[in-house]
Amino acid sequence: MPSSSPIVEIRACDFAYRSSEPVLENVNLTVDEGEFASIIGPNGGGKTTLVRLILGLLAPQRGSVTLFGGNPAHTRLAAGYVPQQVRSDRLFPISVLGVVLTGRLGYEAPPDAPWDERIRRVFFRYTRADADAARRALERMGLSGFEKKAFGDLSGGERQRALIARAIVSSPRLLILDEPTNNMDPKGTEILYSLLEKENRRTTILIVSHDLGVVSRYVRSAICVNRRVLVHPTSQLDGTAIRELYGSDQLLVRHDHRCHEAGHQHVPE
Repeated sequence: MPSSSPIVEIRACDFAYRSSEPVLENVNLTVDEGEFASIIGPNGGGKTTLVRLILGLLAPQRGSVTLFGGNPAHTRLAAGYVPQQVRSDRLFPISVLGVVLTGRLGYEAPPDAPWDERIRRVFFRYTRADADAARRALERMGLSGFEKKAFGDLSGGERQRALIARAIVSSPRLLILDEPTNNMDPKGTEILYSLLEKENRRTTILIVSHDLGVVSRYVRSAICVNRRVLVHPTSQLDGTAIRELYGSDQLLVRHDHRCHEAGHQHVPE
């Protein structure tokens, strides 16, 4: 995925909701195109705030944030985002295809699109191209054949994949997922990460999590957030880095190394 500039660039950024309590201090972060990274850190460490700065939903008190080389408030439509909690009425009569189609509402037809598609876009009507894109997004999330099912009838993992399909239906250059495996069983988690690995061939992916178990063989780097931000390749994320981030030992699930068949013994330093 060639790019003339980073997807995300943050320089000397400070942010506080109240001036006396900084949430993020002197943050420097670059996310290159094609990256697959996990944003990890303790609760209250600033992970959600960092995402909101990247998307231009917050502005720093000091420093700069650029997304796709511009002001995030103006460029964020080229990003897909699935928040941690999406409230929905399970009895609301909407199909899975209908949910995914809503991801096309902010999509602008390219100048070379057929004239009827551009005209219909003015009147906010879905086009055949929208429906085709929605079906392709569902296929990429392993949900082919679910188009006519009621969204409320899906399992938790299926709903999450449908919401990710909604986020990718307009071909975003960046996909941000906040706690995508919450309340998901191990099998569902493995399915999701396998699908995201394939999706990473198309788009840059950032996954927000407080659970170090998401540092799997699919994620190449960890963006560690606890007021300050440090980036580690997952292969270098050791006990020292975890203690510095969380202030105590935490369970770290590593999938890029195999333990000895007799088990793994931790020897305190």
